[in-house]
Amino acid sequence: MTGGPDAVLVMGEALIDLVPAPPGPDAEDAADLLRAQPGGAPSNVAVALARLGTPVSFAGGLGADGFARTIEARLEAAGVGLALTARSTHPTALAVADPGAHGTGYHFHLQDTATFELPERTAEVSRFAAVYVGGLAAVVAPAADAVAATARAAAESSLLVVDPNVRQDRTLGPDHGHARLRELCDLAHVVKASDEDLARLWPDAEPEATCRSLAAGGRLVVLTRGAAGSTAYPPTGPPVSVPAVPVDVVNTIGAGDAFTAAVLSALITSGAHRVGAAPALSQEQVRETLAFAAGVAASVCGRAGTEPSVPRSARS
Repeated sequence: MTGGPDAVLVMGEALIDLVPAPPGPDAEDAADLLRAQPGGAPSNVAVALARLGTPVSFAGGLGADGFARTIEARLEAAGVGLALTARSTHPTALAVADPGAHGTGYHFHLQDTATFELPERTAEVSRFAAVYVGGLAAVVAPAADAVAATARAAAESSLLVVDPNVRQDRTLGPDHGHARLRELCDLAHVVKASDEDLARLWPDAEPEATCRSLAAGGRLVVLTRGAAGSTAYPPTGPPVSVPAVPVDVVNTIGAGDAFTAAVLSALITSGAHRVGAAPALSQEQVRETLAFAAGVAASVCGRAGTEPSVPRSARS
């Protein structure tokens, strides 16, 4: 049976990132080429969890085109369970990546794709220790309603982890689904968000103030700041900060997703995934969790692609 006492259900999109190809012998020609790379924040999280040894099932949508077959092969190779993945004859959504000095922007091609044809999974969430939601599926129809319903059910029976992963593009509407993402954060037991995410969702408050406000509702809130490291805000007690792991950056796509997966994996390993336990972690447990996640994120930044590895210091 799908699920288990230490298993995670990841719900959301699996799509194709079109990213600039690395320079080849003819740099001018290479600059105009795009490489198709499986992506989507939830899909990346599912793969990272499996790579880290955490049982995981993916509740996404896959089409019938070549891109979908590539995505499916990646998920299966990592060991992700696909029994709850929906199937469709529609094509796969595309995200054209635009890397820059301050992060990666995206231009999306989302309409009438299999990627967002997701049924709700309210009946299945109680079989999982934790449920992750976030990303585009949380704001793009018709998936958004299914994600919201599943998250509400998960908040009652499992550890609900939310990464709002705010994206901005003309295809996403005037508010980019901010109200839906704020609702998910309010439901969550654990919120992982970047400073940019929180500045977009709550523009009238500093990200740190938003973290304290969310944590006061009984949540563990993890704030990431890229090269500046991460800080966790528990419901009680002072924040805990950990620096980023120094690395020669080759790629930043998927690093935040790897960080999120590492936090979730650490919570499962420690037993803190039980409802109510994650926000009650000791400061040392929180520090160890953040340090582990920083190492996993660095493993993505240090090479091309989005596949993480376990930090050497964490291997037995």
